[in-house]
Parts: sequence; structure tokens; C-alpha cells
Amino acid sequence: MFFPPDHTAGDANTIGGYQVVHSRPAGFEGKDGAAYSVEIVVDETGDPGAPYAGYLLFVRWRSGDPVAAGHLETDYLVQTTDADAALARVGAMSLSEAKQILDALIDASAPSSRPWYEAMRDA
Repeated sequence: MFFPPDHTAGDANTIGGYQVVHSRPAGFEGKDGAAYSVEIVVDETGDPGAPYAGYLLFVRWRSGDPVAAGHLETDYLVQTTDADAALARVGAMSLSEAKQILDALIDASAPSSRPWYEAMRDA
């Protein structure tokens, strides 16, 4: 079902605002040409000083099918004492910042073009 955007609901230029305005996660084309959607995730950390942390989960979609084909995720972007605060702080990130993070994650996950035996010499 299609829901028209409600631009009074939030700032559609942020991760959290886009979700509220468009009733769906933001989507990006990664520098690898694949389609990605982004989700804000909040986890318990086990740290009594900052028991909640927020990060971004990018789901990669298979071309031509609405089927997940993998994912990339950031390290914790914020740690706080309140789960809602972690969600809000990560949600305030701009879409352009999220896209830059996605492209950096793609770069970091790209397989090396060097043969394994050369890479092992540097280890």
C-alpha cells in the first residue's frame, strides 16, 4: 500500500525523519551499484554507564528481486543511558552522512585485489 509523504511529521533529510515522513526506511544506491535500505538499531551494551548504543544497519537488496542479499553495519555511533535517546541521536543523522558511511563500509568490505599470499606477508 502506498502512503503519501507527510512532510509535517519530521525532517525528511535525516534518517529518523525520513522514516516518519515516508513510512519506510531511507534507501540508497551504494558505490558498488547495489540498492541498500538503512535501519536504526539500538542494542543493550552491558555497560552500566551507557547501557544502550545505536548504530546503522544497511540491508543490501538483490537486483530485480525484493530479497535481502546481505548487510553492512556500523560500529556503535552513540552510547547513552536511554534507548530512546540513542534512537533519536542516530535518527538525527543526515541522509548524506549515512550515505558517506555506507560507501566507507562498502570500501572496507571490498575484497582485496592482491593475492592471498601477498596479503599474508603484511599480516
